[in-house]
Amino acid sequence: MRRINVRIRKLSVLLCMLFCSAALTGCQGSTNEKGTAAYSIVCTTFPQYDWLREIIGAQEERFSLTLLLDKGGDLHSYQPTAENIARISSADLFVYVGGESDAWVEDALSGAVNKDMRVVNLMDALGDNVREEELVEGMQCAVEEHESGELEYDEHIWLSLKNAAYLTSVLSETVQELDAENAQDYAANAAAYISALEALDQEYADAVAKSETKTILFGDRFPFRYLTEDYGINYYAAFVGCSTETDASFETITFLSGKADELGLHTILAIEGSDQKIAKIIRENTHDKNQQIQTVNSLQSVTAKEIANGVTYLGVMRENLEILKSALR
Repeated sequence: MRRINVRIRKLSVLLCMLFCSAALTGCQGSTNEKGTAAYSIVCTTFPQYDWLREIIGAQEERFSLTLLLDKGGDLHSYQPTAENIARISSADLFVYVGGESDAWVEDALSGAVNKDMRVVNLMDALGDNVREEELVEGMQCAVEEHESGELEYDEHIWLSLKNAAYLTSVLSETVQELDAENAQDYAANAAAYISALEALDQEYADAVAKSETKTILFGDRFPFRYLTEDYGINYYAAFVGCSTETDASFETITFLSGKADELGLHTILAIEGSDQKIAKIIRENTHDKNQQIQTVNSLQSVTAKEIANGVTYLGVMRENLEILKSALR
């Protein structure tokens, strides 16, 4: 979430970076050096980066593909460096999520060197399929974050395989416009990848349909609203997905522990990078105190090292499916 004073502070920092970015416009992407590549693409988060890799396929030498958040940082706390701004400024295509966490983008694009740059705002592309942040029963929230009267949208759009398929199509069309000479290749690559996404989507739907339990419980932030809505899964969680809170109240712990008992849940979930402290406290306050704690990956903090070791969007979503099956059994 963003407060007004945080926006002002970030804008001040951004303007300073923009001032010095001109000297860095020759810098190349850390994820894939530009070299003699014909086109430069910069994207903010891993899912869109990986979708683009699949679209580009064997034509990878024609592209310099840069992922900005490749050091394990969180989208909600990301602050672009002067080098990042320079990369964006000269890009042929810039792709970003488009939520509150990307409030800095407008100013970054206003100083772009490449006036012919194509820009894809993924939340804009989804239109009415973007969901508002949701407060469910028992969820803890900061009063100043959720009672300001401002409408907040859930930024974690990539955690819906249906969204992923649609956005892959959007990105494919943009890449085809960028490099029309190889448009057929990009269209074919996208079609094959969309088929894989749709097949995994069906696996999720089948797994949920066969499960006896239809509710999951998170002792953590909850960025999976799009996924649960796709398959009709109910959920309880300590915080909303974009929350900055790290300590749950007595009331929140008591409520979630009670729900675990009431529903006979044998699994408490947490997201990647969590110390699982809240999940463990919830477990200690249940009747049986024997729930397993499992981690699901929200794909917000994928590092360059993990990418080099073969991490993919589909791979992570398949792993998440296995954990979901276990939690819903």
